[in-house]
Amino acid sequence: MPASDEFTALTEPFRPELLAHCYRLLGSIHDAEDLVQETYLRAWRAYDRFEGRSTLRRWLYKIATMACLTALETRGRRPLPSGLGAPSEDHRVAMADREPGVAWLQPAPDALFGGDDPATTVAARSGVRLAFIAALQFLPARQRAVLTMRDVLAFRTAEVAEMLSTTPAAVDSTLRRARSRLAAAGPVEDDLTEPHEQALRTLLDGYVDAFTRADTGALVQLLRADVEMGMPPIPTWFTGRDAVAGFLARRVLHAGRWRLSPTRANGLPAVVVHRNTADGHRAAYGVQVLTPIGSRIARITAFNDPLLVPTFEPTRTWSAAGRPGGRRAHGPDPAAT
Repeated sequence: MPASDEFTALTEPFRPELLAHCYRLLGSIHDAEDLVQETYLRAWRAYDRFEGRSTLRRWLYKIATMACLTALETRGRRPLPSGLGAPSEDHRVAMADREPGVAWLQPAPDALFGGDDPATTVAARSGVRLAFIAALQFLPARQRAVLTMRDVLAFRTAEVAEMLSTTPAAVDSTLRRARSRLAAAGPVEDDLTEPHEQALRTLLDGYVDAFTRADTGALVQLLRADVEMGMPPIPTWFTGRDAVAGFLARRVLHAGRWRLSPTRANGLPAVVVHRNTADGHRAAYGVQVLTPIGSRIARITAFNDPLLVPTFEPTRTWSAAGRPGGRRAHGPDPAAT
């Protein structure tokens, strides 16, 4: 077997979980895709020197982690609006201007973390909940890497020390600090009980129907009393059913304006949003991720960024260069909500 074919056959099965790993560290699915591609390029160039002293999987994780840590040296944390200021309980509040200069946290489609091997799928999707990724952004880069490799991926301390070229004692110390800082950042909701799949589907279908029909009453029935809503790149965010429903009714919901397509993001129900234009076309608008608790929605995170929409296209394929086709397709600027 030619070396290139051998390399592809042995390394390609790890791509989904490496993508999930880079996404946890970077908070951006676009940046994660770029860093995974860089990981494979570096691994290919060094493959003839791989001596098998560690597993191939661990070797790839080492390359990916070091690439992400280098990238993070020049990048700040990616926040959600809830990480920047207090919420409003009044939907009549003046909306803050959009902050296009802020590198916001991005959602990630579940489909990119899947695979033919169920074990790989579980490993790849583990620890990608939106609240967890947002909480990780409060950690320094190295703490972020250690915590995810130990607590999400379950690498042993000695393995993490080898991958980061440090000592087991340093890894344990960094992990303690990371856990303490993560706990101080607040709950990450990974342990909350979700409704079963059919109930999730019913909830999502009800949301799509109410939103597209601009039925505020039906939408209210799907929201918890303490529901929250954030809309990056707008820093303003709301808390409470009256505030969220009032904002949507007053500024967003218009019958015939929106087209919502159900999907999954960050292990949660989500919708891809297009806006119907006056000339009968559909314009990419963004992605909304719903966090359910029980049978109702506890949080709506509306990422109003058209450039995210191609990432959620169900027919995406990897090009020969390793980049998913259509990922960087251009769309209109996010319109004012």
